[in-house]
Amino acid sequence: MLARLEALDLAAYRLLRTAGHTPSAERAVRRFSLLGEHAAVWLALGAAGMALDPARRARWRRGAATVAGAYALNTALKLVARRRRPQVPGLPPLTGTPTALSFPSAHATSSFAAARAYSGLLPAGPLYGLAVALALSRLYLGVHYLSDSLAGAGLGLAVGGLADDP
Repeated sequence: MLARLEALDLAAYRLLRTAGHTPSAERAVRRFSLLGEHAAVWLALGAAGMALDPARRARWRRGAATVAGAYALNTALKLVARRRRPQVPGLPPLTGTPTALSFPSAHATSSFAAARAYSGLLPAGPLYGLAVALALSRLYLGVHYLSDSLAGAGLGLAVGGLADDP
């Protein structure tokens, strides 16, 4: 069973790392993907919400804290799992990464945690659209396997639920 999952991961990696690639698309995706580094875009959104929406400041603060917590938990899980980033001959990664550890994807974790945490404050569709796009950017750039991103998305959704109103 594990061998089949690894084969699926590798097949998905090869497809996503090669389909739709042009030099200009790769540059654009690299720049876009930077938004998700260390949950930056999501923490900035939370800070903007706290500053611009005083009536719901506490909800924005709870959402931003949830995103930060999801990122911290992801970092701890990476240290436990110790899965190395993909190294596929002939298909090198197209961007650098803060660490050599891959599982679970921090972009996916923080993005889905944010989408869930902020969805009561902003329309959910665009939030989840951005979350999916950021998670896919890491697959396109060849720094994650599909299972890294799926696990990160699941973790993010679970942690993001902690920001739900009591």
